[in-house]
Amino acid sequence: MRNSNFDLGDVYIERCIKETDEGIAVESRNFLKQSLQYLEKHKNEYIYLEAKSFEELGVDGVCLEVDDVFRTYDVILGLKLQKKYGTALKNILHTKLQGNETTFDLMFNQADGLWDLNFGLNFVEGFQNELPLEKAFQLIFQFLEELIEEVEVSK
Repeated sequence: MRNSNFDLGDVYIERCIKETDEGIAVESRNFLKQSLQYLEKHKNEYIYLEAKSFEELGVDGVCLEVDDVFRTYDVILGLKLQKKYGTALKNILHTKLQGNETTFDLMFNQADGLWDLNFGLNFVEGFQNELPLEKAFQLIFQFLEELIEEVEVSK
């Protein structure tokens, strides 16, 4: 079992423009006290976050945005797991994400040696629309931690 302490002590947060990936502002940790609905009001933005907790899971950074079409909160990241875990990853994602509309995108990026993973935060157990951003990132962390543990057990 991994150490499941979610720590944002050395967090890096940046707001960016979706269309161009241009940085708008680097934010302090206080920014994460806002509701997840911040993204509903700023649909042209995404939040990029780096934290040691995510690095320990093999994730350099996490992007969070609102999907313009489906109006879900999309999580976008690269996951450092060997390519051989692809089938297990897909099967576990199908099991862990809840709801009839559940979708995710998973593709192995040969150049980076990472799994490019996109999934709807709305389909993660414990999701609530009113979550503070900090709690939303904590939920993402817990989901990824459980996902990786299940994949590693399945080998």
